[in-house]
Amino acid sequence: MSNLNIDSIKKQTFDAIVIGSGISGGWAAKEFTEKGLKTLVLERGRDVRHLIDYPTTNKYPYEFEHRGELTLAIKKENPVASKCYAFREDAMHFFVKDKEHPYVQEKPFDWIRGYQVGGKSLLWARQTQRWSDFDFEGPARDDFAVDWPIRYADIAPWYSYAEKFAGISGNKDGLAELPDGDFLPAYPLNAVEDHFRNSLNKNYGNRHVISARCAHLSEPKQIHFDQGRGKCQNRKLCQRGCPFGGYFSSNSSTLPWAQKTGNLTLRPFSIVESIIYDEKLGRASGVRVIDTNTKEVTEYFAEVIFVNAAAINTNLVLLNSISSRFPSGLGNDSGLLGKYFAFHNYSARINAEFDGLLQYTTDGKNPSDGGYIPRFRNVQKQETDFKRGYAAGFSAYRSTDNDTTGIGADLKSALIRKDLGPWRVGSHMMGETIPKESNYLKLDTTQKDAWGMPLLRINVDYDDNDAKMKKDYINQMTEMFTVAGFKNIQVNDASQSPGLDIHEMGGVRMGHDPKTSLLNKWNQLHACKNVFVTDGACMTSTSTQNPSLTYMALTARAVDYAVKQLKRGDLLV
Repeated sequence: MSNLNIDSIKKQTFDAIVIGSGISGGWAAKEFTEKGLKTLVLERGRDVRHLIDYPTTNKYPYEFEHRGELTLAIKKENPVASKCYAFREDAMHFFVKDKEHPYVQEKPFDWIRGYQVGGKSLLWARQTQRWSDFDFEGPARDDFAVDWPIRYADIAPWYSYAEKFAGISGNKDGLAELPDGDFLPAYPLNAVEDHFRNSLNKNYGNRHVISARCAHLSEPKQIHFDQGRGKCQNRKLCQRGCPFGGYFSSNSSTLPWAQKTGNLTLRPFSIVESIIYDEKLGRASGVRVIDTNTKEVTEYFAEVIFVNAAAINTNLVLLNSISSRFPSGLGNDSGLLGKYFAFHNYSARINAEFDGLLQYTTDGKNPSDGGYIPRFRNVQKQETDFKRGYAAGFSAYRSTDNDTTGIGADLKSALIRKDLGPWRVGSHMMGETIPKESNYLKLDTTQKDAWGMPLLRINVDYDDNDAKMKKDYINQMTEMFTVAGFKNIQVNDASQSPGLDIHEMGGVRMGHDPKTSLLNKWNQLHACKNVFVTDGACMTSTSTQNPSLTYMALTARAVDYAVKQLKRGDLLV
């Protein structure tokens, strides 16, 4: 019997374990397996295989029972998920259903999740920008949060490394606040987007509209063909899963790449209940897993563990990893685990019309969604009554009108003919929120889910800084729209709950001091050397840029460090 026990443990032992298969988990899998480590990737959801498990990807609108719309019953059953722009008939199978995975909202928070192999990398908006030193130095300079333990120079080469493999389209814009990267050709701005760009250049010295940088293969390189990916077809049906691999996802890129090495074991339907801490060795020895279908509990072992379950679930796993050494969660000597949680403020939009440039129209679809306005407030100096600032999206399209007054054949003929209307323009804000101790995640002490895991309690809200920032965005964009000659300007203060930005960050933040942070500059738990966190939970602050590219770069950098430390034996001391 003892030999059977030993054999069983051997089968459940790997060099590395990665919890989660989304953007950062997929990158961890790629990096570990490429470096020769036998790697187990654990995913709580079902398997989704590239090319095979995208059931709606090539459907025509008329092939959907409700033409892509949601029924009232589905909306009622999913009051949170149905708020997401991508939760529609063609992609709702990639979203967590509200009833199946409850959580406790101490304050309103819309938690959007994708539990399957690939996670939300199948659903993300694919916007990718680097951070700058204005972002990494922000907390120290502006006196909020704690100082980042890294600077742009530390991560710049890893940005390049990630960009080349993932495939990022964009221009070299020469902006200090938004560093240039290693880009594929950018998707061009259309005539009115370019008009707005020229208006800002003429009337404002520090405000810019650039082609939005996005994770689409505008012109694939050999490294992308080697992944089995092809050129983006500009279909803009990305949320269905792309059969061409035209945009970056774990399913089309990192996971198949890892699989080719022969070093990957991918186990779906695996909820990580906790990380096992070995009191004698003074390090983590493995993870405890609940089978989603059978609820059977199995333990897996490895010398290094990467937690990439997406920010909120990463906090949950660590909080639930209780031991004599860590009674309040793994690595939580500071008592800050789950605290200083932050997000992006997307709660304001502005729309208008433009009756110029009517000799032009739009043709085709732009997967980058048009233009991007980098942060221009409080960059070089503090100039407002709020901390930090906001970036913004900007896009324009030529509207069309149909005459629907006819009957029968006349109506059919009119519907086929589309008359061009005015240009319509729009912008949305992406504001940086300030991490606060009062924004926290914690475990419920009595309520559990269907698998016996404690429900997560979320207490997150806007503050006065967010309100002032939103007001400034509305005022500044209204002014810029007016100067550009846009008419019928309409402001939409959405007053949406935090969460719909789907840019959750923090709770396991990086820092210099173990008393004020959980992770060091290598994304390594201060108090448990062989556990790393490289998803959104690790973020010390949020910046205004979309965060996924930074997760990719941090993950590749952390794996490189972990493997070197492992080979030297330093992780096992």
